[in-house]
Amino acid sequence: MANPVTYRPKTGEIPLDPGVYRFRDEHGRVIYVGKAKNLRSRLNSYFANPQGLLAKTRSMVFTAASVEWTVVGSELEALQLEYTWIKEFNPRFNVMFRDDKSYPYLAVTMGEKYPRVQVMRGDKKKDTRYFGPFYPAKAIRETVDTMLRVFPVRTCSSGVFKRAERTGRPCLLGYIDKCSAPCVGRISPEDHKALAGEFCDFMSGEAKKFISGLEKEMAAAVAELDYESAARLRDDIAALRRVFERNTVVLSEDTDADIFALKEDELEAAAQVFHVRGGRIRGQRGWVVEKVEDMDTPDLVEHLLQQVYGEGSSSNEQIPREVLVPVLPSNSDQMLEWLRGLRGARVDVRVPQRGDKATLLGTVEQNAADALRLHKSRRAGDITTRSAALQELQEALDLPQPLMRIECFDISHVQGTNVVASMVVVEDGLPRKSEYRKFSITGDAARDDTASMYDVIHRRFRNYLAGKGEQPAAGPDPDVDPVDDEASVLEHPDVDAQGEPVRDTTTAISRNRFAYPPSLVVVDGGPPQVAAASRALADLGIDDVFVIGLAKRLEEVWIQDSEFPVILPRASEGLFLLQRIRDEAHRFAITFHRQKRGKSMTASALDEVPGLGPAKRKALLKHFGSVKKIRAATVEDLVQVPGVGPALAETIRTSLATDDAAAPAVNMTTGEIIED
Repeated sequence: MANPVTYRPKTGEIPLDPGVYRFRDEHGRVIYVGKAKNLRSRLNSYFANPQGLLAKTRSMVFTAASVEWTVVGSELEALQLEYTWIKEFNPRFNVMFRDDKSYPYLAVTMGEKYPRVQVMRGDKKKDTRYFGPFYPAKAIRETVDTMLRVFPVRTCSSGVFKRAERTGRPCLLGYIDKCSAPCVGRISPEDHKALAGEFCDFMSGEAKKFISGLEKEMAAAVAELDYESAARLRDDIAALRRVFERNTVVLSEDTDADIFALKEDELEAAAQVFHVRGGRIRGQRGWVVEKVEDMDTPDLVEHLLQQVYGEGSSSNEQIPREVLVPVLPSNSDQMLEWLRGLRGARVDVRVPQRGDKATLLGTVEQNAADALRLHKSRRAGDITTRSAALQELQEALDLPQPLMRIECFDISHVQGTNVVASMVVVEDGLPRKSEYRKFSITGDAARDDTASMYDVIHRRFRNYLAGKGEQPAAGPDPDVDPVDDEASVLEHPDVDAQGEPVRDTTTAISRNRFAYPPSLVVVDGGPPQVAAASRALADLGIDDVFVIGLAKRLEEVWIQDSEFPVILPRASEGLFLLQRIRDEAHRFAITFHRQKRGKSMTASALDEVPGLGPAKRKALLKHFGSVKKIRAATVEDLVQVPGVGPALAETIRTSLATDDAAAPAVNMTTGEIIED
């Protein structure tokens, strides 16, 4: 790798104008293309102190061996030139959303003597009607195959058509009545063109008219006792309805829009787009890309629009009137001007705030989130990838033994209230959900994150020593709970022979599993959290458990008693594994924190009454309306409530009489907090 100092240009040599720059490696290959309003300011940022650069940027500048730039007249020209160079050089450090395919359209060549229905990509042709885009292309072919039952338009190529004309024999579709066979004169050119026109009308949204006409013909055939014709018409109607239902109206029928959404994490991003034409969803596309550049969401949106619409820039019909995005792209004015230039007409790029379009954007975002989760779960489920990740981690951390078991801890709270912690367990690269644990933290341990981390690690490994018999058991820890959780980002719960999740059925078995030590402890945080966890282990006399911290800002790995972090490569499977474990611990902690916080917000003085369960508390509040009225009630009044006997009524009276500072109750019927 080259040292950036060896090829850094002098500051005075770099112009202050807008432009586009290229980094090249030692072989002269372009590895990164970028644009800037001010070339000097942007390029100088790459040659700052390497320790202050993000890991991805640092990797790029050390891989490069030279940098060059081109000055342009405006930011719009910079946007256009950047896209041209990205497409030409395919730089390894640029985010690439392209899938090297143009949009597939359903085309009807109305300009020919015998119009043909076909799937077309690329440039639009004169006198051809287009419907779509559709994605994948399989969706168009299924639609065409269904439509040919009712509209048997020609679909064959010119060579096949001419051969049938010479031989006087139609192709297979002509024999099975999915082509009207104009090649052998079964239908006149005029009637065939009219049939193609009806096909286009149906695809344009006039489906109800054709379905209604066929229903009338079917009724007439039934009246004449022509049941064979009626059955054929019935099947045609069913076929058209299937096509019609695939293209359900989601927006007003004059709406043409592309709706984009993103779901991202530190290393990867998933993008989805729904193509809406005539108010109907005509197609969908999706990508999952590695974030090889350091960029925020507006930059990702800009690159997404730039590459998606730049692919078909010669086809202005591809760009709709509206482009809906989750956030406006960076350089939105220049992007808007560029898109309008490509389309040759007005284009609106905006973020929907309310209504049907905002709802549909939420659906697209859900698809993006599902795509990213599916991508990660498939990647995690690959045994070769898991093995490589574990081996890479072991070598990077210089550990003497394989990482058979990894435990990750995370703290969750809101301004120091309802402090909780989570412990997630990964064995052989897969999660063991039955061994997840959640901790409640109170007292001095809840004063800050380091104290909480010390407390959790100390309690977990105190149980470990007790299980080994090296320390007397302190009794069951009332603030440690086994997991009962269904949703996991990792998507790999323990399963039995029937594929059902395995859960602990006895507290004794769950407690004993604390006696199984991990090979590696991961804490969410940097040096302070690592130091707190290491101190807890040292106080217990444990020196054979390795502790690291994963700091979220730069994704660096901090080791105990080390002044500098370990920087794993951006595409490292080991880093990917650590991130998944950390994110799962964070999710699990947040879930427990929300449960505890919700419970604390609905606390009532009735919760402390012995023998008073949820059903009877609900009945009391429904009968009296508030804790204040329950406290004022006599035993005779209390026994009027279903399920409350004299003994329980006396207990309620005694408990509430001694509770001078009772918490507000909740009306379980209305959900309101009722003040005393």
